[in-house]
Amino acid sequence: MGLKTMRFIALLFTALALAPALAHLLELPNKINLSREAYLTVQQIYRGWVLLGFVIAGALLSTLALTITVRQERGAFIFALIAFLCIVGTQVIFWIYTYPANRATKNWTMLPENWVGLRKQWEYSHATSAILNLVALVALILSILTRIE
Repeated sequence: MGLKTMRFIALLFTALALAPALAHLLELPNKINLSREAYLTVQQIYRGWVLLGFVIAGALLSTLALTITVRQERGAFIFALIAFLCIVGTQVIFWIYTYPANRATKNWTMLPENWVGLRKQWEYSHATSAILNLVALVALILSILTRIE
């Protein structure tokens, strides 16, 4: 696979991973104080989003491949590595904070007594991931724009 193709694929998957992350970040102010019933209802819009795992896997693999490929170009390598590590960071956050909240609420089909704390955990973990996804995309763009001089 050529470097241009690899860069394109990494950009595509990283941008696609950013889209739902930004959606979570932008909805946070409007959802964080919803009532129990309203929050449970609104959370149903995320059914089927598990399919986005394909996009995240693509972002992880393509940024890793790009990082390895450009390892001889210091500037491009550093930015590609930052992008990869940010995508990895989103997964660390997901598995430590988001996934446990999903399990405790049976994917938001029921709300246990500690649902307010779980809501904060879920919402802010997604917000943090959105920021990491944005940094990943910016770093990836910088990696592509960087040249050996």
